[in-house]
Amino acid sequence: MPLGEVGEWRGGGTPSKTNPSFWKSGNIPWVSPKDMKSDVITDTQDHITEEAVRRSATNLVDAGSVLLVARSGILRHTLPVAIASRKVALNQDIKAVKPRKEIRSDYLAWVLKAHEREILHRCTKTGTTVQSLELPVFLRFEIPVAPPEEQPRIVAEIEKQFTRLDAGVAALRRVQASLKRYRAAALKAACEGCLVPTEAELTKAEGSTYETGEQLLARILADRRKNWHGRGKYKEPAAPDTANIPSLPEGWAWARLEQLGITYGGLTKNPKRAKLPNQLPYLRVANVYANELRLNEIEYIGVADSELEKLLVRAGDLLIVEGNGSKDQIGRLAIWDGSIDPCVHQNHLIKVRLVSPAMSKWILYWLQSAGGRHFVELVASSTSGLYTLSVNKVGDLPILLPPLAEQTRIIAEVERRLSVIDELEAAVAASFQRAARLRQSILRRAFHN
Repeated sequence: MPLGEVGEWRGGGTPSKTNPSFWKSGNIPWVSPKDMKSDVITDTQDHITEEAVRRSATNLVDAGSVLLVARSGILRHTLPVAIASRKVALNQDIKAVKPRKEIRSDYLAWVLKAHEREILHRCTKTGTTVQSLELPVFLRFEIPVAPPEEQPRIVAEIEKQFTRLDAGVAALRRVQASLKRYRAAALKAACEGCLVPTEAELTKAEGSTYETGEQLLARILADRRKNWHGRGKYKEPAAPDTANIPSLPEGWAWARLEQLGITYGGLTKNPKRAKLPNQLPYLRVANVYANELRLNEIEYIGVADSELEKLLVRAGDLLIVEGNGSKDQIGRLAIWDGSIDPCVHQNHLIKVRLVSPAMSKWILYWLQSAGGRHFVELVASSTSGLYTLSVNKVGDLPILLPPLAEQTRIIAEVERRLSVIDELEAAVAASFQRAARLRQSILRRAFHN
């Protein structure tokens, strides 16, 4: 049966936002794409008044109507479908139908989900910004309609199988959350000196000595001073303010990131760069994730010879994201692997070139831990409520500094534990994909001959 024959399809509209009588004290749920996140619509984020229904392009549809998103960017991937449990009004991006009496609403909803891929492939058109259903093509789309007496049995079997599947998916989400907590716990233990025996403990047992974090810092500062090639007279970086930061395991020290390396800003894009003869690959925020480089898409930009010393990235450099719309993504970082050479970085990535590149992994894990994240968010916050980093703010970050040998042992144990977590997370992700395939398989078996 063509979809155009299952009932009368209706659209909607948006009452004027400038008219408060349309919205204030409204009690009619007004459905827009943001409300289409569940199989049944019981309420919505916005409500309108009866006057709004009378005086605008919106339409009221009865309980039991089947709703779908007809215009949205998400139509590239999915077709949201839901059933209204009460009378609702429609946004212009929603289409709804009250099925004819011989077709159950829940049956029709499952049929639409079963044919989601075909509908998206055959019945959508791409606009300038969003995807939309091409209504005449959609209404001609043929769906199978079982005899009325068979529809309840089909729906019941689908819901029984999906209930089991949903229980399995919920269990996978609990495992996923547990793995996330375990990852955080491993980093926390590493940065509290609890993951492996400390150098202080080992040398006491052996009756030997070791290079403490303070001595390591002194050696790094000496190397930093000796190898300084910057402009002007060398200026000793300030020590961290340790008045309000936690105490440390024996043999550890606090340092400012600026003491451990040089912090650089990146290049700013502008039209003039297209005319420069030296066009080089450059790293953007889209290439840097948490301990991960995503290099499938690399762009090129013009760089002047005088900028190269500052902008080139070397293996072992830390790359830190300076800003993001999400608070928990501020300061995400990765270590540059040198896989593209030469390569430069944009101004939204802050580069740290360490005096001792061997410490890159330790600093990365510290800044990913709960303790390190606390300091990142602290220095990134502002009175306006926005979160951004700068070269100076990154240089000010307090860094835990265990003895170098202890860092090596901690990193080995952290990576052993994280590799186990990575394998389990990959298995969980594969199970999610299998669940999605099984969901589609259940629907295909229900509605495809």
